[in-house]
Amino acid sequence: MTTDGALARLIRSSADGTAAAEAEVCDLCAAPVPDEHPHLYDTRQDQVRCVCGPCSVLFAQGGAGDGHCRLVPRRRIRLPKVDTAALGVPVGLVFFVPRTDGTVTAQGPSPAGAMRWEVDAAAWQRLAETCPPLATVEPEVEALLVNTVHGLDHHWIVPIDDCYRMVAVVRREWRGLSGGGRIWPAVERFFEDLTERS
Repeated sequence: MTTDGALARLIRSSADGTAAAEAEVCDLCAAPVPDEHPHLYDTRQDQVRCVCGPCSVLFAQGGAGDGHCRLVPRRRIRLPKVDTAALGVPVGLVFFVPRTDGTVTAQGPSPAGAMRWEVDAAAWQRLAETCPPLATVEPEVEALLVNTVHGLDHHWIVPIDDCYRMVAVVRREWRGLSGGGRIWPAVERFFEDLTERS
């Protein structure tokens, strides 16, 4: 599924996280996929695609797709507080994605999808020196996901598809000009439901 398609499907999902009625299929071979399935990130199209288990094996070593399709990892690591203010992004709910060309982008959710900013790559490198796990973030397919809204202190290394799920939660729950009363409890539930995995 494309990134927009991923968001659309997640927005149609019920608030308790059950799958939408539409059955998902592998974007490569059209085989049905279960609710929990691998994803590919297409760096040329800036898209997340659903894949079945057999198709995901083709991308496990990065040899297929001329290198522009990357299998999205599954690991999640909860980090101690990271001083992301040094990166110059003025929002508290944001994810930072290092790119293969050495640049870093920050993306924050909005009712219309993810907003994007360029981050100073040298500032990212300095931050990684103070928090060594950041140096292990896989370009394009992993991100530093942060929520410091309302005094919270969530800092995670997550797969990129988790970031798009968070954006979908914001789009689904946003009401009116300021977001309404449902958005922040839903975002907090999203972070509470994250679990570490290797």
